[in-house]
Amino acid sequence: MKQRIRDLAGLVLAGHNLSSEQALDLSAVSGPDLHDLFYWANRIRLERVGPDVHTCSIAAGKVGACSQDCRFCSQSAHYCTHIEHGVLDEEAIVSASREAAASGASCFGLVNSGLGPTDDEIEQFAGAMQRVAGEAGLGLCASLGVLTDAQARRLYELGVRRYNHNLQTSRRFFPRICSSHSYDQRIETIHACRRAGIQACCGGLFGMGETWADRVDLAIELRDLRVEVVPVNFLIPIAGTPLAERQPLPAMECLKIISLYRFLLPDRTIKVAGGRETCLRDLQSWIFLAGANGMLIGNYLTTCGRKPQDDLQMLADLGMLAAAEPLTLS
Repeated sequence: MKQRIRDLAGLVLAGHNLSSEQALDLSAVSGPDLHDLFYWANRIRLERVGPDVHTCSIAAGKVGACSQDCRFCSQSAHYCTHIEHGVLDEEAIVSASREAAASGASCFGLVNSGLGPTDDEIEQFAGAMQRVAGEAGLGLCASLGVLTDAQARRLYELGVRRYNHNLQTSRRFFPRICSSHSYDQRIETIHACRRAGIQACCGGLFGMGETWADRVDLAIELRDLRVEVVPVNFLIPIAGTPLAERQPLPAMECLKIISLYRFLLPDRTIKVAGGRETCLRDLQSWIFLAGANGMLIGNYLTTCGRKPQDDLQMLADLGMLAAAEPLTLS
C-alpha cells in the first residue's frame, strides 16, 4: 500500500487528476500506512498551494427558525433544540468583524439561517456588509442560502467576494439528510455566484452516515465545479436533531478525509471548520500535516470554538504563518 500511495501522489504532483477508483484505493489506507498518506498529502500541499495557512471567522447574522429540514442542523424549525431565533444588528456585525480581524482572521463571513434571503433581507444587512467590506485587510464573505442571479450581483455590489454554500455530501446521499430543497438548487447557487464574480466556498459535512464513496463523489463534484475554497466539517451531534445519536468520527478518520481531499483537490484551499476541536482533540495541529491549508478560528454558528489565540499559537509552534487570502477569481 505504501508504494500505491507514493505512485498516486506522483500522479498528482505531475498534474494529473485522480479517478474515483484511485481515490477509493486511498480510502482503504489504514494502520501505519496512514502516516504515509499524511506525508504525501503534506508534500502535495507544500508544492501545490504553499506553506501559508488561511484563516477566517464567521458571525451568525440570523439564527434559528429555519424552514429547511437538514437532519444535522440545530437551527431547523423542524426539531426541538437549544437554539432560539435571533438577528444581529449592524453594529454587532461590524464589531464582530473587527474582533475577527484583531484575532488574526483574513476573511469574515456573515451567515444567515434559512433556505435563502429575500431581497429585503439582503438590504437589511447591506449597511453592515458595506462597512465590513470597507475595513482594510479583511475580505467579506457571506453564507445566506440559495440565491438568484440578481441577488448574487447585489451581494457583489455590497462587497461580498466569496460565498459559502456547502453541498454537504454526495448527490446520492443528499436526500437522506435533506428533503426540503434539492442538490441542484445548491449547485445552481454556486453557478450564480460565479457569474456575479464571487468566489465559491463549498465543501461538506462528514460523519452523517455517508460512505467513502460518497466522500469521494463529493470531492470530484467540487473539483468539477472548480470551487476555490473547500470547508471540511465534522458532525457534532446536536440533541434534538435526527442525527443526535451518531458518534463523532475518530480523529484518524478525520485526518484521512483531509488527506484524501488534498489528493483530489491539490490546488484548492482546504479549510477545516466545524467539529475540529470535538473530533481531533489533541491532534488538531495534524490537520496541516494531513494536507489542510486553512482553518476557521473563533466560534462557530451555534457552538463555541477555542480561543483564536490558541490557534495562532499552534501555528507559531509549527513554524507556520497565517496569510491573507486573494479574493479574486482564479
